[in-house]
Amino acid sequence: MSTPSSADPLSRERSHLASSRAALRAMREDVESLDISDVTANWVNAEVLAHQIDERIKALADLSDTPLFFGRLDYLHAPGADQAEGAEGERFYIGRRHVHDHDGDPMVIDWRAPVSQPFYRASKKAPMDVALRRRFGYTGGDLTAYEDEHLSDPSEAARTSKLLQQEIERPRVGPMRDIVATIQPEQDEIVRSGLGGTVCVQGGPGTGKTAVGLHRVAYLLYAHRERLARTGTLVIGPNKSFLHYIEQVLPALGELTVRQATVDDLVAHVEVRGTDDAAAAVIKGDARMAEVLRRAVRSHVTMPTEPVVVVRGSRRWRVPAYELEGIVQELLDRDIRYGAAREALPQRIAHAVLVQMERSGEAPDDRVQDAVARNAAVKAAVKAIWPPVDPAKLVLRLLTDADFLAVHAGGVLSEDEQKRILWAKPVRSVKAAKWAAADAVLIDEATDLVQRTHSLGHVVLDEAQDLSPMQYRAVGRRCTTGSATVLGDLAQGTTPWATRSWDEALAHLGKTDAVVEELTAGFRVPTDVITYASRLLPHIAPGLTPVASVRENPGFFEVRAVAEAGEVVAACEELLRNEGSTGLITADARIAALAEALVAAGIGFLAPGEETTQETRLTLVPASLAKGLEYDYVVLDEPQAVVDGEPDERTGLRRLYVALTRAVSGLIVTHAAGLPAQL
Repeated sequence: MSTPSSADPLSRERSHLASSRAALRAMREDVESLDISDVTANWVNAEVLAHQIDERIKALADLSDTPLFFGRLDYLHAPGADQAEGAEGERFYIGRRHVHDHDGDPMVIDWRAPVSQPFYRASKKAPMDVALRRRFGYTGGDLTAYEDEHLSDPSEAARTSKLLQQEIERPRVGPMRDIVATIQPEQDEIVRSGLGGTVCVQGGPGTGKTAVGLHRVAYLLYAHRERLARTGTLVIGPNKSFLHYIEQVLPALGELTVRQATVDDLVAHVEVRGTDDAAAAVIKGDARMAEVLRRAVRSHVTMPTEPVVVVRGSRRWRVPAYELEGIVQELLDRDIRYGAAREALPQRIAHAVLVQMERSGEAPDDRVQDAVARNAAVKAAVKAIWPPVDPAKLVLRLLTDADFLAVHAGGVLSEDEQKRILWAKPVRSVKAAKWAAADAVLIDEATDLVQRTHSLGHVVLDEAQDLSPMQYRAVGRRCTTGSATVLGDLAQGTTPWATRSWDEALAHLGKTDAVVEELTAGFRVPTDVITYASRLLPHIAPGLTPVASVRENPGFFEVRAVAEAGEVVAACEELLRNEGSTGLITADARIAALAEALVAAGIGFLAPGEETTQETRLTLVPASLAKGLEYDYVVLDEPQAVVDGEPDERTGLRRLYVALTRAVSGLIVTHAAGLPAQL
C-alpha cells in the first residue's frame, strides 16, 4: 500500500489532528507547570486556586478514542454586517473544545462558539457564507475518512451525509455518548437558546431530547460560565441507572462541574423505607397538598392575648396585646416564609419598644434595638406566638392525626381522600416512621414554607412527564431565580400521576412562560420498530405526532411466538452475534426467571446502568427501569406481562411503548401469551 503524499487531503487532515493533539498536550503541560506558591494571600485562596487548576487539567484531557475535531468550515468572505464570523480564506476546525498553538492561534474551535454555528445550521438554501463544510469519519481515535459539501456551489446538489448516518447508527457499547458531531438544525436551535428562558422539549423515542438537554447545559456553561459558576447547574434524571448512563456526556465536552441527581435525592430529608398504594401516592402528589401544608404551617401562629413587658435598668416598657396583634397580623398578611417571619417578629417588637423610648426623650440606636430583641420577655413572647416548626413532624402529624388533617384539608381534600392518605397505625417519632417517596416531597414543600430553598442558575429535568404536581413544585423551587430545560414525552408517562399536558406541568413548575418545542425526527429507532410501536399512540397519547425515523437503515424487526424461556435466551444469543450491545427487557416480575435461564445457558449479563464491555454486552432490564436507556439490539419478552405489571392499562401500554423503543438497530419481540390487542 502506497504512502499518501503530502498533497493528499486525508494526509493533511491527519497531520492537523496530530498537531492539534500536541498543542492540547502543551496547553495541559502549561497548566500543570503553574507555580502558585507566591500568588495567594492565604491557605484558603491557595486551596481554591489549586482546585481550579486541577479542574482545568482534567478539562484538558485528551481522550484517545474521542475525536479532537469532527468538522471543518471554510468561509467565503471577510466578516460583514450580515455575515458569519469568518474571514476570507479562513478555515476553522470544529471540535469538542478550544485548542490553540504556542502563539495563541486557534487550531480547533469549540463547537459552542458563534463561528461554529454554521456547521450545524448552514444548508444549500442558506449557506451562511460557508464555501465548504467538511465532516470527518473516525475509527476509534484515528481519522479515516472525510466528506465535503460545497454549500455555495449551485451546481452541486444537496445530499444526505453518509458519515452523518454512520455516526448516528454506530454501535452503542458503554455509556451514552455526546452527539456533538451530529446535532441537527432543529436540535441546535434548542441547544443555543438563551439562559434567560425555560425551554420544554417534547420528543418521542430516539429524537435526541436527552442529548439536546445535556448539550444545552454545555452551551450555557460556555456562554455564561461566570454566572453559572456562581449559581450552579443541576441535571435531574428519573433514576440512578439513567444518571450513570448519561454521566460521561458532559465530561467528554469538558464540563465537570454539573451536579446530577434524582428528584428523590433532592427531597431526601428523611429515609424512605415505605411505599404507598397508587391511590394514596396520587393524592399526596396532587398540587392541592401545597394548600393543606400551608394551612398547617400557619396554624402554629397564636394571636397574643398578653402584653410584653421589657425591663431595661429602672424602666419598664410595655407593648400592649392589641399592638402585638397588629404586628403579627401584618407579618401574616405579607405571606412571607414562616421562618423569615419568625426571625422578623422580635425585631418588630423591639422597634415598638424603641418608639416608646424615643417618645420619652431617649435616643436609642440599633444596638439597643438588637438588645431588646434578645430580651428574655421578647424571646418568650415570640416562642408562644410564633413557635418553631419541624417540617417532618408537621407532615407526620398530618398523616397520623385525623382531626388535625381534617381541620387543614377541609374544603381541599374530600373525606375519602383524607382517609386514603392517613396511616393505619400511629408512629412514635419521625425516625421510626416508614416514609414513602411522596411523603418526602411533602416534607420538602413544608421545609420551603419554613425556610427558602436555594435556587440554581439552570436545571435540566429529564423524563419530566412522570413527575407529580408536587414533584414539579419541588424541582421548581430549585430554579425560581434561574431557568430550566424540561425534557420528556407525554406518550412515555408511566406513573399513575403522569402529566396530561406540558402547560399543566410547566404551571406546577412555575415556568408558565416556557417555550414548548417538539422534536419529531427519530435518529435512534429504526423505521420498522418505531412504526410498530406507534400503533400504541392513539391509545396512550391521542393527538401526539408520531416519530418519523430518518434512518436509512430500516433495522431488523421480528415478532416471534415462543413456548419457553429457553427460546427467549436463544433470541439473545442470536442478537449477541452482532456487534454492539443487547438489552433483554421484561416485566419486573419475570426478571428472576430469565436471570436463572441466562445463568443456566452460561450467558453473562449486567444490570441497568452497569457499563457494557466487549466481553459482556447483554443487559437484563426490568421494564420499570428501561426508560432513557438504549441498546443496539433488544429482545422484548412478553409484552402483555409488561402491560399487566402496571396498576392500569393506559400506564401499562405506555410502559410497553417505552420498552418497544429502546433498540437502535434491531428488535425481537417474544411472546408465549397473546399480544396486547392494540398491537
